[in-house]
Amino acid sequence: MNALDAATAALVRVAAAIPEAHEPELETRVRSALDAGAATAWLDELVLAGVLFAGFPRGLVYAAALRRVAPHRADGGDATEYERWQEWARRGEVTCKTIYGANYQKLRENVLKLHPALDAWIVVDGYGRILSRPALDLRRRELCSVAMLVPQDTPRQLHSHLRGALNAGATKDEVQEVLDLAATEPSVRPDRLASAVGLWKELSS
Repeated sequence: MNALDAATAALVRVAAAIPEAHEPELETRVRSALDAGAATAWLDELVLAGVLFAGFPRGLVYAAALRRVAPHRADGGDATEYERWQEWARRGEVTCKTIYGANYQKLRENVLKLHPALDAWIVVDGYGRILSRPALDLRRRELCSVAMLVPQDTPRQLHSHLRGALNAGATKDEVQEVLDLAATEPSVRPDRLASAVGLWKELSS
């Protein structure tokens, strides 16, 4: 199956490696992505998405590998302009609503019950400050989010972003190809792959 263009498929393979791969493997995948036509700015955006979906330690590991291959200075955009937090909140709500669709309000209510600070951070920082940056389109972002979540034991979040990929404009064939690529990852445990496949079957049937 080749639903994804070569550059996007290579980008997804980089994203899939962020949660677990060692730096040499990440460097190899970055080179392959660049060779396949992935924009350097897309790879820069995966640093921030990696922090969001895999945590600061793994995001930093990936960033170090990326900089050895592409040692340019990344475009920070408005990420350090904290006085723009209200703008981040507005665009975060738009992005979050796109990804969650009819489940948006339920998400906000559930996260608010967990911790009010988390509710604010998810919308302002997660969806507004990071996932709404213009350097990478939302469809590719969501496909990469799925790739980063498959290796982790986070079925609820994976379910949301599988649906979110479709809501962001990905086709079912494109999402299926991301799962097929994830199935080739040594770091993906069989039980987590089976869980991902089961969630996808439920959503796509």
